Amino acid sequence: MSEVLNVEEIFASNLFTLGKMKERLPKSVYKEVKKVMDQGGELSLAAADVVAKAMKDWAVEHGATHYTHWFQPLTGITAEKHDAFVTHPDSEGKMIMEFSGKELIKGEPDASSFPSGGLRATFEARGYTAWDITSPAFLKEDATGVILCIPTAFCSYTGEALDKKTPLLRSMEAISQQALRIVRLFGNTEATKVVASVGPEQEYFLVDREKYLKREDLIFAGRTLFGAPAPKGQELEDHYFGTIRERIGAYMKDLNIELWKLGVTAKTQHNEVAPAQHELAPIYETANIAVDHNQLVMETMKKVAGRHGLTCLLHEKPFAGVNGSGKHNNWSLGTDNGVNLLDPGDTPNENIQFLLVLACIMKAVDTHADLLRQSASDVGNDHRLGANEAPPAIISMFLGEQLEDVVRQLVETGEAAHSIQGGKLLTGVSTLPDLDKDATDRNRTSPFAFTGNKFEFRMVGSADSIASPNTILNAIVAEAFCEAADILEKADDFDVAVHDLIKKYMTEHQRIIFNGDGYSDEWVAEAERRGLPNIKSMVEASSTLTTDKAIRLFEKFGIFTRVELESREEILYETYSKTINIEALTMIDMAKKQILPAVVRYTRSLADTVIAVKEAGADASVQAGLLNEVSAKLAEAKKALIDLEEKEEKAVSIENQKELAFFYKDQVRVAMDALRAPCDALEMLVDKEVWPFPTYGDLIFEV
Repeated sequence: MSEVLNVEEIFASNLFTLGKMKERLPKSVYKEVKKVMDQGGELSLAAADVVAKAMKDWAVEHGATHYTHWFQPLTGITAEKHDAFVTHPDSEGKMIMEFSGKELIKGEPDASSFPSGGLRATFEARGYTAWDITSPAFLKEDATGVILCIPTAFCSYTGEALDKKTPLLRSMEAISQQALRIVRLFGNTEATKVVASVGPEQEYFLVDREKYLKREDLIFAGRTLFGAPAPKGQELEDHYFGTIRERIGAYMKDLNIELWKLGVTAKTQHNEVAPAQHELAPIYETANIAVDHNQLVMETMKKVAGRHGLTCLLHEKPFAGVNGSGKHNNWSLGTDNGVNLLDPGDTPNENIQFLLVLACIMKAVDTHADLLRQSASDVGNDHRLGANEAPPAIISMFLGEQLEDVVRQLVETGEAAHSIQGGKLLTGVSTLPDLDKDATDRNRTSPFAFTGNKFEFRMVGSADSIASPNTILNAIVAEAFCEAADILEKADDFDVAVHDLIKKYMTEHQRIIFNGDGYSDEWVAEAERRGLPNIKSMVEASSTLTTDKAIRLFEKFGIFTRVELESREEILYETYSKTINIEALTMIDMAKKQILPAVVRYTRSLADTVIAVKEAGADASVQAGLLNEVSAKLAEAKKALIDLEEKEEKAVSIENQKELAFFYKDQVRVAMDALRAPCDALEMLVDKEVWPFPTYGDLIFEV
């Protein structure tokens, strides 16, 4: 019998929670900390010293020797530099463990070696990390020891944000301020802020580590650059929600324990659609904590996989021909006195506050569909979006039958007299209960779907940070709230004005609503007729950050400056080019040193067989035919390899980052596909014993 696991006991054991602060801090200091967390402002240095000592003492009690300012640079992952608590020994040679308020509040990592889009030159090294008091410190336990991690923002010496967290925090303040104006209009005087909450579902693949280490493409690119389909894929749909295999179950158990210790509310686990694919989903949290925790989820997934002889693949498309991985970003808004602004209630047609919020979100998503699309753009996601397995690249909103009907009534008649109700679902079995039926179905093809009391932004890539999508969501909705509040606060007759504004916004932006099949060709044509943007790649999406419309939005709420936006666009182009360059060089290396030599050896074996069979007086036509077929594909692969090498050489001469990114998209990636095709065909022809690395069947069915 397995050991009983006390989840309540281990949960948040490695997290410096408010409860632990309350136990360890003087009342006055705790009160000051709580006030800064809730209302903003700066912690006094005296209070910071007290917090730092309590935090250090707690960490040391748990075995910590070092601390780090844990931050999220524009690489999309996290960064940390460890400093020991030790100071100069005293006069008797005794080592003293110290940690000051100044060290807690501010750090100084090198800012020149992180992506900055030109904001920092190599010789301009100084950067600062600043403690995010709203996100709890935590302990990481690994081979390095126990490290106290302090979540921080990261900015340059000249003040520009060099990270994902700073703009997110700015956007959270913006939407809180503007949403508060909306709830005040409806008489809520008790709320002091509105909080964006997020629950990101995380999809991932697990493969055997020994096999992983035999594939250069998985090691260097995180995805397979070559690979013929296995005889079986996901056709039978038998993996989805299927019984979790023992090895995977043991991994999931350890993963949950590690996450629970960190205070991550890992709740749901299951097999996903593709073989070797799985999912973990947490409970909702405040947006910036959800972002921090999702980074911890990804880091922990990789770390725990190694303990089980596995490797966790977070790339959006590690295997061709089966579903890739996404990260559904469930987003909602609620006041600090318990009102969910996205809860329609039983009769949404009568819920005027909800209808105004919905109308504003319709306006935001329609007005800034290009920015929302960009926020889900990364190199790996280009393989997934619009590929009949994930939301299309066209932004639309799914509202469901009930809300779509309410919107239609308001647009057509100016009044919503009724709303569709759910009713009962009759099972037809006497021993089964009749079920309460929701008023609307779900739509898995929609990129931005209303799912009861939240919106599910389904486009985000599995390896990507969720900071950017939530920054954009907060910003665009804050703008819509601001514009609505500007009108309604001046209205002589609020009831008439809010009614007219809801009708106006819904009428002007109803084109963004689509409840049908987002995978269909008909929708692409319909979206074009409606005038909705269809931005097909990361490279094309990058320039949306620096349109006049985007700059006005972000500067209005102090989320990004023009310079910060321009730097991020530059980083996106650089990232795309560097990523495709690594993939192309890996393909060249694998083709030249592994695939072609293996096939050449195989053709020699075939040629020897043809000669031997002929000399024996038998018919060698089958062997000769196979030799000719393999030789033809080998020649095709060699020609494609030369073309890819030439394209790579040409890329070196392109200096403009945007031009280079488009060259990699339009030229190098096409050449990569041309090399892959004959190589994958050769895999199907060549003796499995000869093929130089594990196949799809080995990787995704033998875990």
